[in-house]
Amino acid sequence: MNLRDLCKDLKTIIQEGSEKYNMKAKKRGKRIDEETTYWLSYSDMMAGLLLTFVLIIAFTMMHAKMQYDAKEEELLGKEQELLIQADELDEERAIVARQKTTLDEQAKMLNAQEEALAEQGKKIAIQEKTLREQHELLNKLEALMSEQQQKLDNIIGVRTELIEALKDEFNNSDLHVAVDEKTGAITFDASILFAYNQSTLTSSGEAFLSEFLPRYVDVLLSPKYRNYISEILIEGHTDTEGDYLFNLELSQKRALSVAKYCLSDDSKVLTEAQLKELRDVISATGRSYSNPVYDENGEVDMEASRRVEFLFRLKDEEMVREMIEILNAEENR
Repeated sequence: MNLRDLCKDLKTIIQEGSEKYNMKAKKRGKRIDEETTYWLSYSDMMAGLLLTFVLIIAFTMMHAKMQYDAKEEELLGKEQELLIQADELDEERAIVARQKTTLDEQAKMLNAQEEALAEQGKKIAIQEKTLREQHELLNKLEALMSEQQQKLDNIIGVRTELIEALKDEFNNSDLHVAVDEKTGAITFDASILFAYNQSTLTSSGEAFLSEFLPRYVDVLLSPKYRNYISEILIEGHTDTEGDYLFNLELSQKRALSVAKYCLSDDSKVLTEAQLKELRDVISATGRSYSNPVYDENGEVDMEASRRVEFLFRLKDEEMVREMIEILNAEENR
């Protein structure tokens, strides 16, 4: 109900009351008319006050209802805004959750990268340590190489002098001995010393060794070169015919026969002093057909392959050769 309807209802009630009162007054007479006049004025005043209070109350209620409706609409609007904000908040939470998941994945990747970098750092540290060690080793090897190079130069010089001394010794002899220009090795045809497939020295072979050996020892064990000689080798070689082991045994026996003739106690080839010095450095071995001689056509020269060789090695020569091989391997690596 609005204010206008309320006022109409009040007016209707007042009019109906006045009409009922006037009808009663007509029945009572004049005195009643005078009292009625007085009470009508008072009633009108009270009705007006009542109407005023009713109007005030109605206005207040209407105003309160309007405020209530406005507040309700405002609350509905706020509730709608809150729902929208809640949706937005849920969406932001979902975004934050996705971002957190992404950050967690990135954190895992960073941790993995840090571990990889740490591992790489360890590898780099190990490589740096290895490089330092190799550098130090290389410096040591270079210093050793320089030292060994000096020894090698000395050895080469001594070897060259020895080869020249051997050539001078045998060039003017009737032995027809050839000295290898590079190694100083002296090679004899096996037929000079032995019969075919035999390991016992022939008389001509003994005569040959009796003339050759003193002159060979005089050069190698002379005071000028004795301190440089580390080993004198007697090597027996065969041709490529037959079994390897048979030829190995034959070549060893031939080398040993030469050594026995040269070093036996009853040998008249060398003096006691020469025997003592030669026994300290000499050795004998057989090589079977592991190192044959080839002719100009690249085929095995059977006669030349059957031979006995006298070789010498100088002190530090093997060590220098091994050191050069080590240094070459280090350079290649």
